[in-house]
Formats: sequence, C-alpha cells, structure tokens
Amino acid sequence: MKYVVCATRGGAGSRAVRERAIEYAGQRELKLVFLFVIDISTLDDADKKLRPAVRDELAWLGLTLLRIAQQWAQSAGIESEIVIRDGPVRDEICRFVSERSAELLLLGAPRGTTATIFGDDMVEQFAADVEKTTGVAVEIVRPVASEEEAVTASKAATEPEAGTVNEPEAGSVDDKVDA
Repeated sequence: MKYVVCATRGGAGSRAVRERAIEYAGQRELKLVFLFVIDISTLDDADKKLRPAVRDELAWLGLTLLRIAQQWAQSAGIESEIVIRDGPVRDEICRFVSERSAELLLLGAPRGTTATIFGDDMVEQFAADVEKTTGVAVEIVRPVASEEEAVTASKAATEPEAGTVNEPEAGSVDDKVDA
C-alpha cells in the first residue's frame, strides 16, 4: 500500500500540514505517517557537551508533536503511524519517503513565507530537491493567517489612510440621523 508522509516540526505550518495530510489520506485511503527528524548537526563545536541533552529534548518534543498529530488523525477516523529519525533533515526525509514508497510528502511552510514566482523560497527549494532526488511528489502547505491577523488585515483594508476623510454614501446611516 502507498503512503502519504507528513513531515512535521511544530508551529503554524505544521498544524496546517497535519490537517492537509489527514484530509489527503482519507480521500485517497492511504496509510498516513507523521515524521519528525532530529538534526543536531547545526550545533557548533562550542555546544558539543550539550548535544545529548538537546537531542533528548528534541526527541521528547518530536514525540509529543507526533502523538498530537496521531490523535487528530484518529479523531478523523484515519489510522496513522509516527516515526522519529535522527540525522540531517534532507537526507532522512529523502531516505524515509523512498523506503516507504510514498505517494506524497507534505511539508508545512513556516508562517511568513510566501509562494514566489521564481520558487526561491527555502521551503520550495527544499521540496524541489526532495522531488528530484526521490521522485516522490511534494506538496507545500502554508498556514492560513490567524484570526487576529485576518482581522488586522481586514481593518487595514477598510480604514482610511491618515489624513483622508471618508464621505458617507447617499442613504447611509449618517444621512438618517435627526438633527
């Protein structure tokens, strides 16, 4: 059976991708695997003594995130598996989707990234690299603005710029006020 793999790391992008993975697995009747990769290779030499502790903390964080994702899937009636891998993120993701003959890899984009015409977003570059290396399709899921951000954006779009005056339209509430 084919798999859909949902790579997760936490944050708004991971919540959005988790929802998409559950939806996709349900629509296609695929096995769902939530994947978390622990990569401590970015710690510099000064942090060598901390590596075991950092690795343990990341493992705990990853397991917690994966269990939450698995509970969400279970609530939606989707069976899922959770997997934690150790190593460079790109290498481990490529290796895992190849081993599982994944149909699709879903990646969450961090809040604030945008899809660009030129595909120069780091998440897009990463996705293109994984697709090229493995032949597995990759979909990037971007988080929807939070309710607070949506309200702020809506207000900005409807409020007049500083120094401008909005004239009431004919028949508006202002015209109906008794003097």
